Amino acid sequence: MRKALTLLLATVLVAGCGIVYRQPVFQGNLLESKNVEQLKTGLTRQQVFSLLGSPPVADPFHQSRWDYVATERRRVGDTEVKNLTLWFEGDSLARWDGEYFPEADKALSVEMRRFGNLARDKDKPRQPRPSSGG
Repeated sequence: MRKALTLLLATVLVAGCGIVYRQPVFQGNLLESKNVEQLKTGLTRQQVFSLLGSPPVADPFHQSRWDYVATERRRVGDTEVKNLTLWFEGDSLARWDGEYFPEADKALSVEMRRFGNLARDKDKPRQPRPSSGG
């Protein structure tokens, strides 16, 4: 009983100190800078769809507006929310405004390698090369 209580106390103390790693969580559309930079007025809805994908928020009352919402929750602190809004006039892109998490997937993969969640390229076993038979 005493060992179990000691183990429980140690677990609570370690978890409470923030030593335990908590993975960052991204939700929503993680947009690539190269695609957002290609936005220009006059693009059709289909062209915008092929660049950015479908918007996660579809407002039936504002069909001329697309909202790309993404959130990031890190280990400590509040959740960060970014919203990129596009407005259409008819079928053409009229304007856009807001923010997004550019290249968050690359930054996240670098961070995960640092904590050991992803294998480094040099650690991966090499596949034998097929011989070019002749």
